[in-house]
Amino acid sequence: MRAGFKYADRMGYRAAIQVDSDGQHDPRDIDRVLAGLDHADICIGARFAERGSYKVSGPRKWAMQFLAFVISKLAKIRLTDVTSGFRAANQRAIRQYLDHYPAEYLGDTIDSLVVAVRSGCKVIQVPVEMRTRQGGVPSHNPFKSGVYLGRSGLALLLALTRKRSILANLEGSSDVR
Repeated sequence: MRAGFKYADRMGYRAAIQVDSDGQHDPRDIDRVLAGLDHADICIGARFAERGSYKVSGPRKWAMQFLAFVISKLAKIRLTDVTSGFRAANQRAIRQYLDHYPAEYLGDTIDSLVVAVRSGCKVIQVPVEMRTRQGGVPSHNPFKSGVYLGRSGLALLLALTRKRSILANLEGSSDVR
C-alpha cells in the first residue's frame, strides 16, 4: 500500500483507491467510492450502510461495532465499517499516508484511519454491496473471531497512542485535487 501511495503522489494522481483482493468488492462501486472524495479526504465503501445483505456475527461483529463506535467519535461522523478494505483517498490523504501508513495487522484499516483523522483528514462512508468471498481464508470460526477481537483492540490502542501528524503544508486546502 505504501508503494502505491508513493507512486500516486509521485505521478500527481488526484486520488487512489484501495480494493481488497478477496473478490468481495463489486468494481461497479468504485465510482461511488471515488465520488465521496468530493466531500472528504477519505471515503470508505461501507458494507453495513443501507445496501446489500452482508452479515457478520459473534466476536468479529462486536469488534467491528466497537471500532466503528470509537473511530466515529474521533472522526465526528457516524461510520459503520471502519475495517473495510474498500476506500479512496485524495491527494491530502495520500500525502499523509506517505509518512504514516502502518504495516501491522489491521493497521491498513484501523491504524491508518485513526492516524489520518488525528492528522486532520475528513472521512466519510458511502454504502456499497459486498459479495461472498471469492478467495483467501476467512476468519469466521469462533477462535479466529476471538483473535480478531483481541487484535482489533490492540490495533486501536496502538493507533490512539501514535504521534499526531500535522499536515501544515496542506492546511487551508482540504481539496488539493
